[in-house]
Amino acid sequence: MSSSTAITNIATLVTNDPSLGDDSPLGLIQDAAVVIEGDRVTWTGESSKAPATDNRVDAGGRAVLPGFVDSHSHLLFAGDRTAEFNARMSGRPYSAGGIRTTVAATRAASDDDLERNLVRHLAEALRQGTTTFETKSGYGLTVEDEARALRIAAAHTDEVTYLGAHIVSPDLADDPAAYVALVTGEMLDACAPYARWIDVFCEKGAFDGDQARAVLTAGKARGLTPRVHANQLSYGPGVQLAVELDAASADHCTHLTDADVDALAHSRTVATLLPGAEFSTRAEWPDARRLLDAGVTVALSTDCNPGSSYTSSVPFCVALAVRDMGMTPDEAVWSATAGGAAALRRDDIGRLRPGARADLVVLDAPSHVHLAYRPGVPLVTQVWRGGRREF
Repeated sequence: MSSSTAITNIATLVTNDPSLGDDSPLGLIQDAAVVIEGDRVTWTGESSKAPATDNRVDAGGRAVLPGFVDSHSHLLFAGDRTAEFNARMSGRPYSAGGIRTTVAATRAASDDDLERNLVRHLAEALRQGTTTFETKSGYGLTVEDEARALRIAAAHTDEVTYLGAHIVSPDLADDPAAYVALVTGEMLDACAPYARWIDVFCEKGAFDGDQARAVLTAGKARGLTPRVHANQLSYGPGVQLAVELDAASADHCTHLTDADVDALAHSRTVATLLPGAEFSTRAEWPDARRLLDAGVTVALSTDCNPGSSYTSSVPFCVALAVRDMGMTPDEAVWSATAGGAAALRRDDIGRLRPGARADLVVLDAPSHVHLAYRPGVPLVTQVWRGGRREF
């Protein structure tokens, strides 16, 4: 039988279950405790009422919240794009090919190189409180390279996404129809065994609505659930397509019509916002306030990738969302935890309630609000994942 541990003397506990706390979406409990047995939470409540356990850990008047759920990242890559970023931030034109630069480096990398890079970024994210992450292929764009990326990813997470439709492969740049046929045929056959999700970049310069529909419906037929890179750079069909196909999430959601917002509000498709991308490209910020006020479920994620959002820090994205996207600190924390879980269609993470996975973060601060109040400060002082203290 596994031993039990009580984490006590918690100044503020975020449960994300209103029935356990103050009836707010965060379900806050003051002067709280959490009891863990094995890899699960078995009890939450006021510290003075905590049941007897085998072990006790004193949180020292710190805040505890669910581990962050990073539901959108691109961590299977090689190389970086420092020169591109430097040029963009220096006001100089840059024409090195963007994603194609990473595709070339990724194809040239060994399996060991790709895995080392992945593991390094995962350790970096864990230190900042991320206990669940999704990651995608999309920098190989050949049958072999896409399949090996997903095979490597699947050794480290259950949340693996096939993104053969990131851009049209440089090998078939003059024949997009042939590339869509490859993505929905031989490449899908090779990649589906390793993936849970299928994604497509539905955008001018990538894949149009008809091409995106073909990709996603082929994936659904193979048992993969859709996600969509939607409406990032311009208005387009991505959000409507995501809702039509019951995608788990529509990601980016920067350029939205009222009809797009309404469609999201009347669906279970989550709008995943990725402020690191806007920060790193000086693009227009998504309007989270507009989505939240319409009743849309919103997630916050890093979009960690070497080109447009090279950050693995969910706390940084929380601060950006509060400062520049119209979210309150409470909303941003919910979106980075329970919202991310919703974007992955999971109810065992993103909350601290009996039966949930014991994934939690201890902040060196008395409240979750400090994540936005003290941007850039390394507040994460402990991370527990599956009931085990990682550091």
